[in-house]
Amino acid sequence: MAVALVTGGTSGIGAEFARQLAHQGYDLVLVARDEARLASMALELGRLGRSVETFPADLSSRDDVDRVAARLEDSSRPIDLLVNNAGFGMHVPLTTPDVAAHDRGFEVMCRTVLVLSGAAARGMRDRGHGRIVNVSSIAGMLAMGAYSAIKAWVTSYSEGLAVELRGTGVGVTALLPGWVRTEFHQRAAIGTSKIPNALWLDTEQLVTACLRDVDRGKVISIPTVRYKVLVGLLRHAPKGAVRSVSAAISSSRSASSADHEPVGS
Repeated sequence: MAVALVTGGTSGIGAEFARQLAHQGYDLVLVARDEARLASMALELGRLGRSVETFPADLSSRDDVDRVAARLEDSSRPIDLLVNNAGFGMHVPLTTPDVAAHDRGFEVMCRTVLVLSGAAARGMRDRGHGRIVNVSSIAGMLAMGAYSAIKAWVTSYSEGLAVELRGTGVGVTALLPGWVRTEFHQRAAIGTSKIPNALWLDTEQLVTACLRDVDRGKVISIPTVRYKVLVGLLRHAPKGAVRSVSAAISSSRSASSADHEPVGS
């Protein structure tokens, strides 16, 4: 029986990955901070006849990350698919003297992705098969502070890992969502009223497209034709124009500078 491990698997995009993978016949290992949500999600997926292992962990803690990595490297209970989804919104100024929020962002959305992907890849490479999905963002193609920089790293890292694992039977896919209807924006205090309806996606649509791209061996997964067109424009637009678009989007958001809870925690 194939097994998938999903971080941030109790809400939003992560929960939808868990649901769709369960429907595809995967057993699940769900990693998140909130034990009550983990239990609720396990009960839901259990009704589909799936085995669900819950793994409470705070991915800003290196000790907890090491525990998850050890689970990924446990050859007696192999993981066939890893989804690195846990993350949170950030719009703390880059010039703030208190870099605690930035440190936490790097820990959860960069270092954790590095450590868990590496742990999964080693076991998958030895077995000759496996898939890794890292949830990045189209924000990584823009210039909206630390979040954009972090997601640009996730995309670049995923491409580099795909190159390193070429020919091993292990595939790597970076998912670049746009605006997705989840609790992400509310929890991050991000204003959304000025985002055109045509740019919104639902989680089912997003995850279905991503898993299709994973099956096809695509390294970059961009949902829907309209987002593929948008990404093409961003790739070829003058950098000054991209910065202007980024400034316009940023100005429409909440001015809150608080650190926010991880999505799917």
